[in-house]
Amino acid sequence: MKYWNLRKKNQLALEKTGLIPRSISKLFEKFKKELDPNAEMEAIEEFKVSRYQTVTSVKYVLFLLIMPVLINQISKNFIFGPCINYLWNKNDHNIFLNQSQEERAFAELQRFEERLNFEILIGKMHDSSINAMNYKMKEKALELAIEYANESSNAIKNILADFLSITIFISIIITSKRRFSILKSFINEMIYGLSDTAKAFLIILFTDIFVGFHSPHGWEIIIEVILRHLGLPESRDFIFIFISTFPVVLDTIFKYWIFRYLNKISPSAVATYHNMNE
Repeated sequence: MKYWNLRKKNQLALEKTGLIPRSISKLFEKFKKELDPNAEMEAIEEFKVSRYQTVTSVKYVLFLLIMPVLINQISKNFIFGPCINYLWNKNDHNIFLNQSQEERAFAELQRFEERLNFEILIGKMHDSSINAMNYKMKEKALELAIEYANESSNAIKNILADFLSITIFISIIITSKRRFSILKSFINEMIYGLSDTAKAFLIILFTDIFVGFHSPHGWEIIIEVILRHLGLPESRDFIFIFISTFPVVLDTIFKYWIFRYLNKISPSAVATYHNMNE
């Protein structure tokens, strides 16, 4: 019964405007409900349905967020981690997975050598012999080798653990269609229940963050972090192509959504958005 009421509420929240303006039809609907002798019972039932919808949606969102992260950490630290560490230490693997790691390691080693030379010139380093220099450089090289070997093995663990987490996340959504439908109904009701100013503010905030003037810098950082997380080469050409095309595609999809859906559901919100954006 509750699920049927939720579907009915979702349909009402997403209904399209017809010949009569939506505000006038909602006003007549309000008068009709107030004159209904069963209005009090319907209000109580609607409150129960709304509370059930909210509680179910919050639990489902927490489950969707916590379960993949928990599976990711457990699999990475207790399943994939020991296996990768055993195979990595058993076999003679390369320290670096890609050229980007090499460039970062060599640049760091070069900066360390320049700092040693600087300390020698200012008299801060007392033992300035060649053997002492070579010993410190060897120590730094071994430190970098261990650091980047761990980064390479962690990248392989991340790929396996992330793949398992994504599989679990998709499986949860597929096997819980009813709760997912309740969540969509809750989100639709929450979004379309906002005022026109709030809708316009969220639209401007979203577009400025993801497709605005400063968004390429943010996308560049995000792509670099993802590539480093997965142990992939940080190709500058790929990053520049991505940040020059993906925000444009995202902006086109967003404008189509405004024109296709939001303009029919809430024309005043679209007008407020254009006024605030000018």
